[in-house]
Order: sequence, then C-alpha cells, then structure tokens
Amino acid sequence: MQNTALTHVHQSLSAKMVPFAGYNMPVSYPTGITVEHNAVRNSVGVFDVSHMGEFILSGPKALDLIQLVTTNDASKLADGKVQYSCMTNDQGGIVDDLLVYRINAEKYYLVVNASNIDKDWNWISKHNSMGADMKNVSAETSLLAVQGPNAIKALQKLTDVDLSSIPYYAFAIGTFAGVADVIISNTGYTGSGGFELYMQNADAEKIWYAVFEAGNEFGIIPCGLGCRDTLRLEKAFCLYGNDIDDTTSPIEAGLGWITKFTKPFIHSDYHKHLKETGAQKKLVGFEMIDRGIPRQHYKIKDAAGNEIGEVTSGTQSPTLNKAIGLGYVKTEFSTVGSDVYIDIRNTLIKAKVVKTPFL
Repeated sequence: MQNTALTHVHQSLSAKMVPFAGYNMPVSYPTGITVEHNAVRNSVGVFDVSHMGEFILSGPKALDLIQLVTTNDASKLADGKVQYSCMTNDQGGIVDDLLVYRINAEKYYLVVNASNIDKDWNWISKHNSMGADMKNVSAETSLLAVQGPNAIKALQKLTDVDLSSIPYYAFAIGTFAGVADVIISNTGYTGSGGFELYMQNADAEKIWYAVFEAGNEFGIIPCGLGCRDTLRLEKAFCLYGNDIDDTTSPIEAGLGWITKFTKPFIHSDYHKHLKETGAQKKLVGFEMIDRGIPRQHYKIKDAAGNEIGEVTSGTQSPTLNKAIGLGYVKTEFSTVGSDVYIDIRNTLIKAKVVKTPFL
C-alpha cells in the first residue's frame, strides 16, 4: 500500500483511511461525508488526490501520439488549455478517461486515473512508434483539489496569478504559497468550481497548510473520497471502473462529445459505426421513485421483471435528498421519463430515467 506525501496529515486529522487504487487514502473525516459534501457545494473543501497519475509527453511527435491514442481532437488545444478525453482499446472499450494539458506545441501533460497508471503507461508506450519522449512523473507529483464557490477567494491570497483570468478547463503555471512552478488548473470533479494544484511531493505539506490558513474564514475543511463520489455523481460525471471500462464505448457512455471523427484514433471505425447505426445500450441517469438505494451491479429490470440493464453508480444525494444512480439500459428504455425497476434484494423498486446532470 502506497502513501501520498500527506497520508500522515490525514491520519493526524483522524481520517478514516481505506485502500484505494493501491494507495492509503482518506474516505472521510470525523465531520462526515454529508458535511464535507455540503462544504464543497456551498463554500470550499480540499481533497488530496495525489494518487492520480501524471505523464509528460514531449517532442515534435508528442501531438501525433496523443491524437492516435485519444478520442478527442488535441490539435484544437492552445497553450494553457485542458481537454477531457479518453483512450480506446482494440475491442471497442475504454482504456481510461484522462485530462490532456497543452503546455506548448511540443509538451503535453496527461493526468490519468490512479488505478490505471501502469496500464495507461504501457498502452501509450505500445503505440509510441513515432518516437515521442515520454516521462512518468506520477510518483513525484502531489495533487490537491480545492473545490467550491469560495475556492477562488481563498486561493487568490496565495498567488500573484490572477485566478479570475483562468477560464474553465484552462491552467497557469506560477508561484503559489511561495512555491515556484505550481500548475494551477481550473478543473475538478465536483461540479462546484475550484482549482487543482499540481506540485512536487516535497512541497505538498507546505501548500496544504497554506491553503487551510487562507480558507479558514470560509470554513474550509478536508474532504475524502466518500464525498468526492457523491459530488461527482450529482453531476453525472463518469467514474472509471464503474460507469466506463474496457467493455464500454464512449458512444454508449454518452461521451460522443469527446469522440471526434475528424482524425483517426485506435479502433475509431468501430465507434463511428456505433454512432451512425445506434448503440444497443446507453448510460442513463435515474432517480428512485420508491424507497431504496441503488448500488453498483444491481440489475435494472422492466415492469415484467425482465433484465434490461445494470446499475453502475448509485447513492443517496445529500443535495437533492433523494436516491440517484447511473446505469446502462437497453436503448429502448433510455428515454427520459421511462419507468425502470431496480432489483434490490429480489424486490423490484421503481425508478425513473431523468435528464442529467441531476444537479
């Protein structure tokens, strides 16, 4: 089990620690998941997400490699911009979803999921026939996600970079809390605004404490993986391993908007055909009509009890005070307003397909 540079800090705060993607990670603090969730929605909270992976691709062939392995069109990126994308495999599924940062025309920064670091590195390396320079900096990089509507007010105290000038899905590299060359990125996984900060491990503790001092007036609190999941689910953000995986196409997952057929990518003909002919299943959002919490792998059925799909994510939404979920269903049941039933311990519990995001 690996630790982040801040594991000892979480333990000193009596965080509940759990194994996650090979790392010892905080799932919640004594305040509890609901308090943490509401802090992010209404003010500001801080996540240590240093378990994520970071690769640097550089040289004259870096963009060619990214264009081959990712579905989005990275040629549209300008310096200082970020793009959400995914990598597809040879069987029509998704290797991983990721962020692509363009530092300059010959230098890109890729951020991948913690559970897929080795898998992604090997996959990109396998297709690097053009000779792009690759460097895996995951082990030396720490990442803090400072999320919520007051994040910008707290963080602006710590840098001369004008944070209000960084649009959504853009970034700057500057001095932060006295530390040089911090990537300050207007991105996040909560849907409540905020910034992500990339730094060297040696600087993580200094920046952590500086952020908490700056956010004290806003009631800033540390947040764990538990509320990260409830926050992202309210916004219907896909989680790799739940809602997308090696067997799901981005077309089926509602990620057609990051799947550009203006250039070839790995197995792109398959996904283009799926888009043109129509997928047999689709990822939908649903809310529970009757009482019950949907959980991953619960079967989704029609009124007659016939299996039509499976739940991929589900929770009790702290903001909406109702149970919500994502799942794949046969396309004919994917229309907003369709009644579906979640099989919870051999009882059919009524739900309804709804438009996403939920919040």
